[in-house]
Amino acid sequence: MKRRTLDIILAGGGIMVAALLLALGFAIFTQYTFAQDYVKEELGAQKIAFATADKLTDAEKNWKPGSSCLVTYAGQNMETGAQAECYAKYYIAVHMDTAAKNAGFPGATYATLGPIRSGLTADIAAAKSKGDTTAAADAQKKLDAATSLRTTMQTGETLRGMLLTVFGFSVLGDKAGLAANILFGLAAIMFALSTAGFVHAFVTPKEKAVFSPAGERTRIPSHA
Repeated sequence: MKRRTLDIILAGGGIMVAALLLALGFAIFTQYTFAQDYVKEELGAQKIAFATADKLTDAEKNWKPGSSCLVTYAGQNMETGAQAECYAKYYIAVHMDTAAKNAGFPGATYATLGPIRSGLTADIAAAKSKGDTTAAADAQKKLDAATSLRTTMQTGETLRGMLLTVFGFSVLGDKAGLAANILFGLAAIMFALSTAGFVHAFVTPKEKAVFSPAGERTRIPSHA
């Protein structure tokens, strides 16, 4: 086989691979843009705004190491997955934690408050059966606090879950964007290699052969 023919075949195959990589890159990139636009549109519809820096308390700013994001996004409207994660994990969460402590149930969640309420209901019934009105009143007060807190927790955890789901969706979009860029890069490399292959094919003497006996790889025309 002539070397020029082999170069053209390989370069042509490289062009086809590059075109395939480019097509895949564009397909994945559309998913990235869809995710970004969808997240921005849906979050924007909620009209959630971060508190301005002057309205953030020290407890909000320093609750956990990641709470500094509340300062970073202070005063901004929520439009990105990263903002949604920050708001859910550090703004809503700190207020839920504070509400649980103030109600007398530190560390409580919506799920854990169910058994607590059941236990308090049983305590009230037991106190009433004994005629202990003071104990019954104390248990009722705790039950009312637990019931109110559980409603707060339900609302907070629902919003947190929705925002963190949006964050997860945005992460998938970011990964799609990264994959698309990698495919674009590979396509560019293949195009460059294929172009080099075509150039090499046309600067190689037509008579040069490959996969032939050593003595026949380059045939020198006879002038005899």
